[in-house]
Amino acid sequence: MIGRMLSLCLLITATTAAQQVVTPGNVTGVNINGQTIRITTAHAKAEITAWSHNVVRVRMDRQELGKDFSYAVVATPKNFAPVITQNENEIRLETDSLVARIGKKPFSVSFLTKSGEVLQADEPGLGTSWIGEEVTAYKTMQEGERFLGLGEKTGNLDRRGSSYTNWNTDAFGYTVNQDPIYATIPFYIGVHHGKSYGLFFDNSFRTNFNFGASNNRFASFSANSGEMNYYFIHHPEVAGIIAAYTWLAGRMPMPPMWSLGYQQNRYSYYPEAEVMRIAQTLREKQIPADGITLDIHYMDAYKLFTWNKQRFPDPAGMNARLRKMGFRTTVIVDPGIKTEANYHAYESGKKADIFIKYSDGQYYTGQVWPGWCHFPDFTGAKGRSWWKDQVKGYVDAGVDGLWNDMNEIATWGQNMPDNVLFDFEGRTATHREAHNVYGSAMVRASYEGARAAMQGRRPFILTRAGYAGLQRYTAIWTGDNRAEDDHMLLGVRLMNSLGLSGVAFSGMDIGGFTGNGSPALYARWIQLGAFLPYCRSHTGINTKSAEPWAFGEEVLEIARNYINLRYRLLPYLYSGFHEASATGMPIMRTLAIGYTHDPLVYDPRFQNQFLLGDGILVAPFDSKQTYAPVYLPGGAWYNLYNDAKETPGEKMLTLGMHTLPVYIRESSIIPMQSLVQSTAEKPTDTLFLHVYKGARSHRFEYYEDDGETFAYEKGASFRRVIRYEPAEGNLVLEQPQNGVPSHFRQIQLVLHGFGNSTAKVNGTERNLTEGEWVAVQPVSRFDPQGVANPVVKCAVKTLTLPNNDQSITVNVE
Repeated sequence: MIGRMLSLCLLITATTAAQQVVTPGNVTGVNINGQTIRITTAHAKAEITAWSHNVVRVRMDRQELGKDFSYAVVATPKNFAPVITQNENEIRLETDSLVARIGKKPFSVSFLTKSGEVLQADEPGLGTSWIGEEVTAYKTMQEGERFLGLGEKTGNLDRRGSSYTNWNTDAFGYTVNQDPIYATIPFYIGVHHGKSYGLFFDNSFRTNFNFGASNNRFASFSANSGEMNYYFIHHPEVAGIIAAYTWLAGRMPMPPMWSLGYQQNRYSYYPEAEVMRIAQTLREKQIPADGITLDIHYMDAYKLFTWNKQRFPDPAGMNARLRKMGFRTTVIVDPGIKTEANYHAYESGKKADIFIKYSDGQYYTGQVWPGWCHFPDFTGAKGRSWWKDQVKGYVDAGVDGLWNDMNEIATWGQNMPDNVLFDFEGRTATHREAHNVYGSAMVRASYEGARAAMQGRRPFILTRAGYAGLQRYTAIWTGDNRAEDDHMLLGVRLMNSLGLSGVAFSGMDIGGFTGNGSPALYARWIQLGAFLPYCRSHTGINTKSAEPWAFGEEVLEIARNYINLRYRLLPYLYSGFHEASATGMPIMRTLAIGYTHDPLVYDPRFQNQFLLGDGILVAPFDSKQTYAPVYLPGGAWYNLYNDAKETPGEKMLTLGMHTLPVYIRESSIIPMQSLVQSTAEKPTDTLFLHVYKGARSHRFEYYEDDGETFAYEKGASFRRVIRYEPAEGNLVLEQPQNGVPSHFRQIQLVLHGFGNSTAKVNGTERNLTEGEWVAVQPVSRFDPQGVANPVVKCAVKTLTLPNNDQSITVNVE
């Protein structure tokens, strides 16, 4: 009896201790070594390091800090000398950009501007603390503070008042407020009092972010285990914060040009005759397209690395025929390998011992499409190497793209046991720590395997799941959405948030994956899709067809109009992708990037608006709306279709099915090309440089490369800075930096809003030609008397110049 009582008392004591809130307490020791401050407190260890002038890292644990490791961070600290001082109350770390103050009694961390204004501070009395294994940082919520980003998260642009969990989840047909969904990017941007900062919490366990949900005191971020490990970033501009974050987590490589073209998909196109029918119909109906995507029905009984020989008797021959028509093939790949004797992937995976295991050494088995499956361990070099060998078979069959799906990891039941172990680059981790990074590890193996097998050509990789830094290997799409208006608009916010979080190459299923949308919805969605980084129509099994011609002739003409426009815009888009690869700046940009402190950009009426690049503003709307407000921030804007000049502010629009509201920012420079039916077809040799008269100075970097290989990494590209200087009335085409010649022999200036009939080119007067420019063709009138609606056009002036290696200054008023 006494023994049982003693055991019970010990259990109660241990349970009570586990539930206590443990804070670091006072600082008891400080060691300063170059850029790093190592701190011992009463109950914790901490390490604070200046990684650059505007990035400071904070690591904390209740035990000695472990080996430094990250799947997300690829940068190393820059070598510089911050000013570090201390007294009995605090330690002060100062760089050229910010000040970090570390309190000693008790331990706390605050970040300030150089002038002493608070950017972010630990909430007094709370700070960082532990409850059992769970660690939480509590930050004072500043007056009027807004919170942006956090990757693929539903809800409003401004996250204030909401909380979010990071746990990659197979979220079929998710609701517009569901959380979590597929991807984890624990990085957000805070905005208050005219200032902004970024915070990246690099912890791959299940994490939670609370931006004032159920409290009015703090914002917090927590993990159910692991270190408190975050990077604080300061820059006056949100663009600078994105640049610093992507310096840490990496930036995207240049994609293959064909992946920017229109992609056609459904679940699923089969057999081969159906695939060829779709391709032939796209060409017959003159809908520009570059890709056909095959879902799981191309496989033999859903077994990875196989082809169903009845449906696809000659995959290499089919893909070669598609290539001759200007199409590239993308196939879906799931991680589950069916446990079937004599199935080559299963047998070779067992032989190589690359599948994840329970803690007792048995392989984990979960059920997905093929049935019971084992799963490769992509967190170890051995597993990735095996996967790379398997991927080569797809490349040999003429496949150019790999669509990575079900990699959350998804299994039927959605509850993988926590005692499944992963290699985790040699240090072994449970499912709790490895789950959120599994998708990124898979796409790394897919990218590296495809890149090696394609022998110098760029692969296209797409994923559903991932962790911070996924952009180094893959594009992402927003998963199994619904054919509903609110999902179309949610998709815009998801993609805008991904762009804020370092992922520039993103897309959503145009038309909606689940359910059957109306013709009006598809028309609006395909118009919007023309302005998305990744443009793919897709729909699920047992739904109506969702190709552009499936909704009737009127919708077909609308779809053709906007896909045509996308292909003409490819020089602008491709230059935007180069900017993303160089700086991390997304192609698709929430207005919060350029107009951060304008409260109207966060208004629910306007939060779905976005910029494509610097110059094109897109205003998405519900397909059933007939009237709606649009907000034009800052400066003047031009209506894309008729060049009507608009002043900034709120406007009430009358909406129609034929056109999507699109505006061009004053002073913008928009390069375009002639229409092609695929990127395999060469445009004419004239680059059309659209310039919109305005009052702001503007700089645009035009970029070309071969669109196919990695030669650009060795300088084989053509770059030209183009400056518009309104004060002098000059358009300056700087001398190009060209490792290779431009694709275009001529440049035609297409001038919008300019009044003069002449211009001076390097001091020589030239006449301008009066002309017209049409963004989209009129849609037919589908009645017995009608032919077509009126042409809506812009009156422009044009001037053709040789595209040579000289600097060109055009003076035009």
